[in-house]
Amino acid sequence: MGKVAFVFPGQGAQQIGMAKDFYEQFESSKEIFAKANACLDIDVEKICFEEEEKINLTEYTQPALLTACVAILQPVLEIMQPDVTAGLSLGEYSALVASEVMDFQDAVKVSRQRGIYMQNEVPVGIGGMSAVLGSTKEIIEEVCEKIDGVSVANYNCPGQIIISGKVEGLEVAREELTKAGAKRVMPLKVSGPFHSPMLVGAGEKLADELKPIDIKEPKYPYVTNVTAEYITKKEDVKELLTKQVSSSVRWQESVEKMIAEGVDTFVEIGPGRTLSNLIKKISREVTVINIEKVEDLEKLKEL
Repeated sequence: MGKVAFVFPGQGAQQIGMAKDFYEQFESSKEIFAKANACLDIDVEKICFEEEEKINLTEYTQPALLTACVAILQPVLEIMQPDVTAGLSLGEYSALVASEVMDFQDAVKVSRQRGIYMQNEVPVGIGGMSAVLGSTKEIIEEVCEKIDGVSVANYNCPGQIIISGKVEGLEVAREELTKAGAKRVMPLKVSGPFHSPMLVGAGEKLADELKPIDIKEPKYPYVTNVTAEYITKKEDVKELLTKQVSSSVRWQESVEKMIAEGVDTFVEIGPGRTLSNLIKKISREVTVINIEKVEDLEKLKEL
């Protein structure tokens, strides 16, 4: 076996009951929820296990999903260690915890504020996001360049790119991209134009939150969304997290970078299979497994 990457999903993967079986069966996982509740002004256990509405509101989703992913991570680390970590958008914070760059308590506090800033930066109804299926990066970039307030938010995998920006601009983009041959352009159920220049202000507020946070040298390198490069120095972390809020998420390039560096096994840690499905579309040559239930831990023992 070559190198192993631990990868963590972002907002959209959340679901009621996430990490509940880990919480019930592993003291180390339960402790993560206790730490989250101790340093936040919300009940993370209730949001993850009981709430129907709050789990899908950005300011609650982000700390709840981060807590669930890090709770699932604990027993995984008892079985194996990663060679590199990465996460999609919010998932990068789970990667930072896994790489021991940031303490969990600091990460969850920052994620709570990140969610609030992202939620509040643009009034609801002004901006949004759309998934573009069956088009090329070049065509999508060319169309977005001609439309004020629309840009690429996520380069997910071949044939799936997310655009973000002003609602009226996204409608123009839908028409233009359909004319240019895109199979589908679908509005996403999100509350803002995430990963677009409209969120620069949210990134600046986040930078202030990050100032007092203690950042350590990565125990394992992580791949950043902003540049799709390996990060091995702590000096780069805060600036990249500040930019990440309003920059494109270069997920496809991140996966390709890890494969080029010798990764042949990807372990998705968290609810759902979003990243597993994307990675399979990026490369058929690698092993991809997801860990979202306790029984999934058996997959690790087979590697």
